Amino acid sequence: MNSIEEKPIKQASFLDALIPITVLVCLLGAAVYLFGDNSSSGPNQIALLFATFTAALIGLKNGYTWKKLEQAMIEGITLSLGAIIILLMVGALIGTWLLSGTVPTLIYYGLQIINPSWFYAASCLICGIVAMSIGSSWTTAATIGVALLGVATGLGLEQVVTAGAVISGAYFGDKLSPLSETTNLAPAVAGADLFEHIHHMLWTTVPSFIIALIIFIFMGFNAGGSAEAGRIDEIINLLESNFNIGLEMLVPLVVLLILAIRKMPAFPAISIGAVLGAIWAMLFQSDLINSQIDTSQGQLIGYFKLVWTTFFDGFSIDTGDEKMDSLLSGGGMAGMLNTTWLIMTALMFGAIMEKTGLLDMFVKSILKIAKSTGSLITATIATCIGTNAVAADQYIAIVVPGRMFKDEYEKRGLKPVNLSRTLEDGGTITSPLIPWNTCGAYMQSVLLINPFDYALYAFFNLINPVLAVVYAYLGIKILRIEPKHVKQTSAE
Repeated sequence: MNSIEEKPIKQASFLDALIPITVLVCLLGAAVYLFGDNSSSGPNQIALLFATFTAALIGLKNGYTWKKLEQAMIEGITLSLGAIIILLMVGALIGTWLLSGTVPTLIYYGLQIINPSWFYAASCLICGIVAMSIGSSWTTAATIGVALLGVATGLGLEQVVTAGAVISGAYFGDKLSPLSETTNLAPAVAGADLFEHIHHMLWTTVPSFIIALIIFIFMGFNAGGSAEAGRIDEIINLLESNFNIGLEMLVPLVVLLILAIRKMPAFPAISIGAVLGAIWAMLFQSDLINSQIDTSQGQLIGYFKLVWTTFFDGFSIDTGDEKMDSLLSGGGMAGMLNTTWLIMTALMFGAIMEKTGLLDMFVKSILKIAKSTGSLITATIATCIGTNAVAADQYIAIVVPGRMFKDEYEKRGLKPVNLSRTLEDGGTITSPLIPWNTCGAYMQSVLLINPFDYALYAFFNLINPVLAVVYAYLGIKILRIEPKHVKQTSAE
């Protein structure tokens, strides 16, 4: 019976690998053409499912059993469960922080202290500092990033540019933080020391960030005249009339940042932040809550019901200003379910591609033409970007290329930090630019802007991989060791 089930596995061909990729690209293109900005609300998920079925059929053709393929998909989804529970709790946190006045207070003070001329650069720098402190681009975007988008609206500035600045800063800080998961993962995969890895990344990361800041400064000066003082005063008055504004409203944010800096895991830290937001809402936003609750069952029950609803369905407000209503409403776990669906389907596809050897086939084809150090590093970055698009997860985009290229770097006498830095330059940095990637889907769910729209303005994320390739071909900060085959020869 086992001999019938266990057929010999046939090695995948390049054509085998190309077919599901082609199906995916065509279907994703069709989804964008037919559904536009709503493509991530179902069409992209269906495209990923059909591409998954195509890859599974090729796997069956090559001798894999359905049981093995199904197990691979389950394991792929399992990889995302940690991100999914964090994502759901972030939805609750955004809802309670809107109700508690934490986000409105950030917007209120931001409008008063940030000048439009340097707002984009300031947003990028602020997010960079926060992300470096807590080691999380996701938490930074969901808290500081959301508030900065509100400030941009008040200042009459472009939200897509602001989102690009938020993403640039958040990923710069995340990349250089020893608290970041990806910053620890890349050297672990490559066999490098963590702090040597961070030091080596400075050579590509810091210049890229400085260039991005300069671009944001110039863009800010050109956009400086778009803000209307009357509109800012109108928004400030609107915030004051609907929320209790004060520095004490920022306590949930301060507590969350302290917990993150003290290395508390993301899920319990964000959960505490969400619960604290709910408590703060009941303590300081009684007038707002009283205007929204149903008192037919009693005021206390009305309070409890509204806060409970905010956790799962978010918060909404009617201020009479449509733009501010959309800005001050949102959150809730239910609002994250669509993103969860996208992440699960994307990782199913990535898992099948890796299990059946279709991803490995691409890498082997690339290594045939990557003869020089410059072309090897370029190929690694291209593979990381491709894996981000195909496997749809930044962790996979670090681990899979890292495993595949590690021996080749050693054979060519390149120190492990060259590989670990390259994995971050290509894998970590580009993940939020792809809508169906877990990072891109997350950023869209909290910033409410399609990654295809903000990608053109995420200058740090665009410049960093390019600068890494330039360094590789010019031989700048490419550290070497004795090649592996030389070591083996001398040992003999």
